[in-house]
Amino acid sequence: MAHPELSSVRVVVLTTFELDEYVFEAMRVGATGFLVKHTEPADLVRAVRVVAEGDALLSPSVTRKLVAEFAAHTKQAPPAPGLERLTEREREVMVLVAEGLTNREIGDRLFLSPATVRTHVSRILLKLGARDRTQLVVLAYESGLVRPGWQES
Repeated sequence: MAHPELSSVRVVVLTTFELDEYVFEAMRVGATGFLVKHTEPADLVRAVRVVAEGDALLSPSVTRKLVAEFAAHTKQAPPAPGLERLTEREREVMVLVAEGLTNREIGDRLFLSPATVRTHVSRILLKLGARDRTQLVVLAYESGLVRPGWQES
């Protein structure tokens, strides 16, 4: 059981090794960021800020590998419980979260402010009982809301 005083601590893993087992283990034990050593300094700073704000962030290459691995080992699952409670806009936001877009990028795509996107993401997390954006990505793929190699235009 985690120490209560550490419940608000966020962890970003920065590593030389882009091995699947490291990524999966880091996520399993609660890391909300996973970056590889060739991450640009500005992207590292942005990642720390994103994770500090409560969002999750993975290096793009890690995200692609994670999604491919996940998709290769999953069957078509029934929709995630609670998905039917999402509004159409919340579904749109969830799809874009699953594509790996930031709040700002989602806002640009949907003509919303980043604060409004953050509110939508918070409501989605609450409605689905998800801990973070990473879990939203998994739920989006598990439920069939998005599929590997597919992106909404």
